[in-house]
Amino acid sequence: MAVSFIRRFLRSPAQNGTAVEGDPTGDHADGPRVRRTVTARVITALACLLVLFALIAPNEVGRLTPGAFVRIPLEGILGVALVLVLPGGARRVAAAFLGVGFGLLAIVKVVDIGFYAVLGRPFDLVFDWPLAANAMEFLTTSVGRVGAIGSTVAAAVLACAVLVLMALSLLRLSRLVVRHNTTAARAAAVLGVAWLTCAVLGAQIVPGSPVAVVAFDRSLQVRTSLHDRKVFAAEAAVDAFRDTPGNELLTALRGKDVVLAFVESYGRDAVENPRFAPQVGAVLDAGNRRLRAAGFDSRSAFLTSPTSGGGSWLAHGTLLSGLWVDNQQRYQNLVKSDRLTLNGAFRRAGWRTVGVMPGITRAWPEGEFFGYDRVYDRWNLGYLGPRFNWGTPPDQYTLSAFQRFERATPRRARVMAEIPMVTSHAPWAPTPRLIDWKDVGDGSVFDGMPATGSQPDGVWRDPARVRAAYRGSIEYSLNTLISYLETYGNDDLVLIFLGDHQAAPIVTGHGAGHDAPITIVARDRSVLDRISGWGWQDGLKPGPKAPVWRMSAFRDRFLTAFGSQAGPTRSPAGRTSSASSPLSHGSRSAVR
Repeated sequence: MAVSFIRRFLRSPAQNGTAVEGDPTGDHADGPRVRRTVTARVITALACLLVLFALIAPNEVGRLTPGAFVRIPLEGILGVALVLVLPGGARRVAAAFLGVGFGLLAIVKVVDIGFYAVLGRPFDLVFDWPLAANAMEFLTTSVGRVGAIGSTVAAAVLACAVLVLMALSLLRLSRLVVRHNTTAARAAAVLGVAWLTCAVLGAQIVPGSPVAVVAFDRSLQVRTSLHDRKVFAAEAAVDAFRDTPGNELLTALRGKDVVLAFVESYGRDAVENPRFAPQVGAVLDAGNRRLRAAGFDSRSAFLTSPTSGGGSWLAHGTLLSGLWVDNQQRYQNLVKSDRLTLNGAFRRAGWRTVGVMPGITRAWPEGEFFGYDRVYDRWNLGYLGPRFNWGTPPDQYTLSAFQRFERATPRRARVMAEIPMVTSHAPWAPTPRLIDWKDVGDGSVFDGMPATGSQPDGVWRDPARVRAAYRGSIEYSLNTLISYLETYGNDDLVLIFLGDHQAAPIVTGHGAGHDAPITIVARDRSVLDRISGWGWQDGLKPGPKAPVWRMSAFRDRFLTAFGSQAGPTRSPAGRTSSASSPLSHGSRSAVR
């Protein structure tokens, strides 16, 4: 029935037995009439394809297979029914509105494809609009202001064109439905029964793609997203360390400088994916030997990040606050709150707290929320060298400046620093190389180095080169941290370094997960003795069976392990536990 209906849609008037002038029998048509008929048929077919794309096309490139299009959209059936029951004027208005709705759906699907390619998730209709400003800033850095504005205007024009074309397509198809109303009604009834049957049975031709599909199911998620504000507020109200006095916080780290280094895009795939693990693993194994020779020891595990492919600030907020911050609304509500962050705990306990943020290029009021006494951004780091990556100094300069400004200062307080290692941030090219620390100076020594490396324009034309550039940048960032410890490390330094999230799917492939390695390095053995109950593995590289915690669990467990008393912590499952409970040892099945 459905096939017959489609065939009749695509027939020319002559094929339906309509007579043509000069040919009373209707068996032959003149050339112009045939061309018009063929053109009309092509336009109708394109209209059908456009509507079907909006209704049934997957929103991930990896799922765009022929089998994924063998689906029945509920909205298509309801649309045919609506057209059949409405009178002429109302029908045209309804078709136009449906067209705009389907056009918006098509636009969201295209945006979803981009989000999956970069962040490994779909676009959130409530939370992700503020990311437009970040995208514009990234475009400006990458292709210049004119290129960024041009790209934005082109995207807006294309979106408007999609809305117009979809509305015209629905108007055209509605006329055909009315012209063949009996066949259309029968086809809608058959497809309706088929949709209901497949929905009840959960029928799938391609795994993950049900035959019975509701195209506007994303709209149902809006309600959940809108309710998330209350859910987050309830979670934030629980804080075991809110009122803990400073003299009881972090007592086991007194006299230590503590550096918390986020290695951008350093995800689990970096140490387990065969494309990267041999080289990255070799860096970590060699670093482990070098640091042991220098008297350091280390413990490693995995943390499950709330984000993937990007959104580093969500991971930072999650780890530092002990709350699960997986969208922009949660982040904005967090930084407006009085939540005690890990940085703030160090500050309350008497440490000087600093943020060394080479990627910050403008005012950053969030710094006060996180509890920094001083923020070193791109402009006050004293860097006079060339631009690397997306305009930032190399990691070696960042650590050198931190050492010079903070740790080398005489008669200073102990410092706790958060330092993002941004060389491993996309686009991962050009990658600097390590030099002697005594030669770093103001960074001008790096002049000429970017020109000798791979350039983003060339790298991003080939996924294999993207992956190679990613691996090289991770190796550089890790080698820089290891070299810093060898050069400036002592008994009074504790380094915590971790990945903020997995790299984009173009690097890892789809379904890579959200785990990122974390490592604590110290030369004072008593520091690592405090976390002996965590069950973390020896060395800089966590193995496949290393514990896995949610990133939001780290703050409470860290404050408990290094405080003067073992306060309660909230487990990832929401249960109250102590740092010595079996769950604290972590396991992939227990916390994910």
